[in-house]
Amino acid sequence: MAEAGIAESIRRGMGDCSPAERKVARVLLAAYPSAGFETVARLAERAGVSGPTVLRFVQRLGYRGFPDFQDALRRDLDERSASPLRIYEARTPAGPDSASLRDRAAAISMATLERTFAEVSTHELDRCVELISDASGSVLIAGGRYSSLLGRSLALHLEQLRPRVRMIPDEPSARAALAEDLSRRDVVVLFDYRRYEEHTQRLARAARQRHASVVLFTDIWLSPISSDADVVLTSATTAPSPFDAMTPVLALIEAVVAGCLERLGDAAVERMARADRSASDLGLY
Repeated sequence: MAEAGIAESIRRGMGDCSPAERKVARVLLAAYPSAGFETVARLAERAGVSGPTVLRFVQRLGYRGFPDFQDALRRDLDERSASPLRIYEARTPAGPDSASLRDRAAAISMATLERTFAEVSTHELDRCVELISDASGSVLIAGGRYSSLLGRSLALHLEQLRPRVRMIPDEPSARAALAEDLSRRDVVVLFDYRRYEEHTQRLARAARQRHASVVLFTDIWLSPISSDADVVLTSATTAPSPFDAMTPVLALIEAVVAGCLERLGDAAVERMARADRSASDLGLY
């Protein structure tokens, strides 16, 4: 398994690049992965830099040259599109393992969690909290086939801390009406993981067209939405099973919720108290 997706490595390394090299990085991320398969001359032309600048950039990423970079890009594409079945079939058959399922699962899960927090950007996490807490409009959340479960968890917590938090509906007419009403006052939070889903990407594009802020939770290979997002929070995906891990994403969600509670302060605490009173009056719990 790759230590990080190439797109994520490019994004992280931009701060250490020269201004000309950053132009190459932006072109690669804006048209990832297709831009990486162009010739050096074509990529340089698109970025408005020289060919040697492109070569210096890929060498800064740790590649011997442009062919080496493109070979790595092909491997990266295989991983970012891998299904659980492909992951299962690609695993090297293990010999007898004396460790219990509990111990094996704990070791893998803890390593994935530690890696996620070691690599997540402090600035990105703080910016996520700021956008969600300070939004004067709505905080709207959506995910995909499995990741909508993660979005629902975030929504259930945030709605206790601030008003106008909701899941984006799946029903087509309701989703279209909501997208039409988006404005720069709103924040759209999206969850998108490998085998990235086109309908989630369309939501991101609609949000950007209407100048709403976009927060993206994704994996180390980076959803295409990353080029449209104001904030990108990535997590490692290795799990005891061939299905990508949800535990590190839930841990990031818990960190965001904690940060929002701190930033909102008394207003959030008072809202929680009012919600408890309303729940009691309604006999809900």
